[in-house]
Amino acid sequence: MSILIAGLALWAIAHFFKRLAPNIRKGMDAKLGAGPARGIMSLLIVGSIVLMVIGYRAAPVEFIYTLPSWARHVNNTLMIIAVILMGMGKSKGRARTWLRHPMLWGVVVWMIAHLLVNGDVASIVLFGGMGAWALAEMLLINLQDGAWDKPEAGPAKGDIKLLVISAVVFAVISGLHIWLGPNPFAG
Repeated sequence: MSILIAGLALWAIAHFFKRLAPNIRKGMDAKLGAGPARGIMSLLIVGSIVLMVIGYRAAPVEFIYTLPSWARHVNNTLMIIAVILMGMGKSKGRARTWLRHPMLWGVVVWMIAHLLVNGDVASIVLFGGMGAWALAEMLLINLQDGAWDKPEAGPAKGDIKLLVISAVVFAVISGLHIWLGPNPFAG
């Protein structure tokens, strides 16, 4: 479990770093250059993901709760919504004007979806930790940046593109889940 927690901590530190230590981050850019400094932060994030995957897979399965089989259907529906939210911020349509922090809200929906079907301790730590990070990140951004300047709405075709891309991404994620296990559609 300690590897999983280390991965979560590294993820949070790497993501909070620019906001909590902006002068150090600017110093990295000045000393190394913006590209290499971003590369270091990217490596830390990839390393955190590797630690989370290794830690999650190595953790003992100790169930705290189980939910009925219908929760799987709610999970899959919420996952479609999470994928759409995660793409919404970069979309060029109208949807990007609906919500501040759509990618972070996508992480929160992803957390809820996964906690509906995974009641073991490692899942609670992983998904709950990622959801807590996303909520803290939104709070920190809102405190530092103040009011949200809504992006200008684009054409409806941008929203259609978002939905098509989200369907493809959801299909890929589902395929990887089926291949690596567990199958999100099996009863």
